Amino acid sequence: MSIATTLLGETSSKRPQLAHLSAQLEALRIQGTYFKLRVLDDAQAPVCHYDGREVINLASNNYLGLCDHPKLREAATAAIEKYGVGSGAVRTIAGTMRIHMELEEKIAHFKGVEACVVFQSGFTANAGTVSSILGKEDFILSDELNHASIIDGARLSRAKIKVFRHKDVEHAEELLKEIQNEPGHKLVITDGVFSMDGDIGPVGSLAYLCEKYGAIMMVDDAHASGVLGRNGRGSVDHFGCTQRVDVQVGTLSKAIGALGGYVCGSRDLIDYLYHRARPFLFSTSHPPSVAASCIAAFDILENEPDRIERLWSNTRYFQEQLTHAGFDIGGRTTPKSETPITPIIIGDGRKTMEFSRAIFEQGVMATGIAFPTVPEGKARVRCIMTSEHTQSQIDKALEVLTGTAKRMELLS
Repeated sequence: MSIATTLLGETSSKRPQLAHLSAQLEALRIQGTYFKLRVLDDAQAPVCHYDGREVINLASNNYLGLCDHPKLREAATAAIEKYGVGSGAVRTIAGTMRIHMELEEKIAHFKGVEACVVFQSGFTANAGTVSSILGKEDFILSDELNHASIIDGARLSRAKIKVFRHKDVEHAEELLKEIQNEPGHKLVITDGVFSMDGDIGPVGSLAYLCEKYGAIMMVDDAHASGVLGRNGRGSVDHFGCTQRVDVQVGTLSKAIGALGGYVCGSRDLIDYLYHRARPFLFSTSHPPSVAASCIAAFDILENEPDRIERLWSNTRYFQEQLTHAGFDIGGRTTPKSETPITPIIIGDGRKTMEFSRAIFEQGVMATGIAFPTVPEGKARVRCIMTSEHTQSQIDKALEVLTGTAKRMELLS
């Protein structure tokens, strides 16, 4: 350790201004839910190395194995040669490159809508959109398990927020009836696939409600992009609701294999976001290599549907084997998974983190998730299948998961 690092550590540890943070971290250690970041030493893949240990990777969102795909590598390299490594500005000043427009046009065509705008992340796409299209006289109806980016965007909008019970369409309608004569716009938001439980949102039924009550319909399709719908077009396509959903949010950071988020909809919606969405206005645009990688990824989605077929085949097998072994993968005290997101529900936060660490020591990477990310008493190890896991890798992971759970008396 250098002298500068040592002095910095000594100085910061003595300052009282942040003592409350140290106290909260100590509380996490006592609860058993404190964690350290695991560091990936090579490419994101079904088998890779974290902290120097070879593991079967059940923790990433790399659903279709595109993070390391040769065509994405080639596209990124070619874009660097042609455009350089950065854009040099925000989009509205000098940072809109031709390749950014090509990506937005590519996504809009893929999703079957008029236009698209790309954001720096899925989080900023959600938060920036919700906060810019509504104001304090408006209403937001949000599923109780919606992603944190939706919650933050709703708060930033200053609109009146009403939360309906998870996937409870009747409750959503009750809330719409309560406010139907109130002034202001009404927005209904749901995840297409819920990130912690892996269940699918009732997109079709909520879209019908929005038409009935004149509300704006918005769907966050982050975990449905590349997973559901024709060639991975998402939950909106899965339910045949493309023309009835006003705002579609997606990600470029999961199945697409690169980085970013996007919003799809009418030309007016996208032009408005160009003018008013703060993350778009105040963040430097994507490096050209990232935009090129994303374009290549959408080509693969269109031309290699077998990847999605393998993803679902692996998912069905993995979940069937976990259920047969006696694991709770949802459906008892939590929603039942309907997608490659497969939670192993343990309940107790400390036991969950201990289980996650124990399987890591035996060569399986699956992250423990506890409060506040999920409610108290519903901690879980979240596993995610990809199209590129082999049968032998899945079987080995199942062996480790089952054997460890029995030794820890999590399974009888």
